[in-house]
Amino acid sequence: MSPSSDETFLSRLRPADPDRHFATLFAPARARENLALLYLFNHELARAREVASNQMLALIRLQWWREVVQGQRREHDLARPLADALDAGRLPREDLLALIDAREVEADDQIPDLPSFLAYARGTGGRLARLAGKLLGADSAAIEDLGTAYAISGILRSAPFLARQERSLLPVDGTAPEILMAEAKALLAAKPLRGAFAAWAPAAFVRRDLTRPYAQRNFQDRLAVLRAAFMGRA
Repeated sequence: MSPSSDETFLSRLRPADPDRHFATLFAPARARENLALLYLFNHELARAREVASNQMLALIRLQWWREVVQGQRREHDLARPLADALDAGRLPREDLLALIDAREVEADDQIPDLPSFLAYARGTGGRLARLAGKLLGADSAAIEDLGTAYAISGILRSAPFLARQERSLLPVDGTAPEILMAEAKALLAAKPLRGAFAAWAPAAFVRRDLTRPYAQRNFQDRLAVLRAAFMGRA
């Protein structure tokens, strides 16, 4: 079912994805619920391997969502409104299917090399940011680049936690983290449209995240986002 009047998609997004929740607050009010629904869908895809005990179960979870996007109706508090949004044309079906396809890499538990890693980051975080831009009226390669940079920094942030689960999303060819950081920083040079700031706002966290161990967000992080909004660049 759809969320009740006191539990909007945006309110559900805050604990699930705090960074994108904060970014969504910069979007026009009319676009926030669609963005939040998109990000909640992405959160479900990202959890597929996390909550599954093995690779096959992760792929089954992704297939379940693929069938929802393809039109199969399911009794689920996110699947039903997602299907409604797809049927109404508020979300593009093909882009959501591509997000699911990109997540299959996580089920493999192994990314072989730097090109494969960059393709994974672009297919997940990059594509998601570009889709958010589309919802805000800006189909932008620059936004995709910034989303990819945010994905790279997120993977690096999560590496110690995944290592404790004997998992990794880093290239197994031994590519140094410094190279991945350099790739992310280079992508931050992209110059997106100001009008779609909410789609690329998470990239404002990247420079700070790459220079420190994992830490909870604080006031300085929020200031970095506000500075990016003012300057028009990450």
